[in-house]
Amino acid sequence: MAFSFLNQELAIDLGTANTVIYQNDEIVLDEPSIVAIDNNINKCIAIGQKAKLMQERTNPGIKTIRPLRDGVIADFNAAEMMIRGFIKEVNSKRHSLFTPNLKVVVGIPSGSTEVEIRAVRDSTEHAGGRDVFLIHEPMASALGIGLPVLDPRGSMVVDIGGGTTEIAVISLGGLVIQDSIRTAGDVFTSDIQYYLRQQHNIKVGEITAEKIKIAVGAVIPDLDETPEPFIVRGPNLMTAHPVEATITHDEIAHCLDKSIAKIENSILHVLELTPPELYSDIVDNGIFLSGGGALLRGLDKRLSDKVNIPFHVAEDPLHAVGRGTCMALKNTDGYPFLMR
Repeated sequence: MAFSFLNQELAIDLGTANTVIYQNDEIVLDEPSIVAIDNNINKCIAIGQKAKLMQERTNPGIKTIRPLRDGVIADFNAAEMMIRGFIKEVNSKRHSLFTPNLKVVVGIPSGSTEVEIRAVRDSTEHAGGRDVFLIHEPMASALGIGLPVLDPRGSMVVDIGGGTTEIAVISLGGLVIQDSIRTAGDVFTSDIQYYLRQQHNIKVGEITAEKIKIAVGAVIPDLDETPEPFIVRGPNLMTAHPVEATITHDEIAHCLDKSIAKIENSILHVLELTPPELYSDIVDNGIFLSGGGALLRGLDKRLSDKVNIPFHVAEDPLHAVGRGTCMALKNTDGYPFLMR
């Protein structure tokens, strides 16, 4: 196409924790969903990784904002600044004098209300998107995993992101049964913070709790490969003296137990409502886990034992939604589930 440089296509997985942008089947951006704003002039001074380094370390003149909470836009202005900044970053790698016509597919939680959907669409349009399509995250996740979403067969996906856990049964290009609960990565992080305060009298920030989750995060005590214990340092809540504690995966499994039980109940609830023919397909194929939460050690085993259906962790679960969004972008006319 002679004017192909005037058209640009981006697939955006706008996550509560991370934003991933695909272009031409490649990840061109993978950054934390966070913005740093100068309060005095209300101007964005950093986004993504640079802003994350400032999180919980700012002075009164600067604030860091995570524009998405529970999978939806909580701060419209900050979200727009962030999307605009990310698109600009992707474009800085292109050497073009013209602003390209931007065609975008964005993933949204399946439980989004009309208002929340509009907020995502408006933010993307204000940030330069001319042609904006939306796709529900569990559908994008199923596409990214490689499930036959258009076939008359039942597929089930559990996508545990930063803000929401999306559970859906998919057949013939539609979500047959879906549930979206706000128990996900952010809740696990705050569970860890609460546990350390209660059990070890140590106060830790979100960033340290996140590191603990990655280093020793588990949901069952009996693992095939046990991670090395994590040494955490922080102020004692009573004396403010520095103390350190050694955290094992057993403790994290114990402290995440209630949150994981909520996800189990939601999965069972969706299965109860699933039509019998689709249910038998799911028993044959198993249930697929994606999203950052799928990386918690022992999660597939714990869920398989609870539900009596095999669970499979997707390949590269963190980018499953982004991959699916990218596949949808290539065929915007062929997929009936894309929303304009």
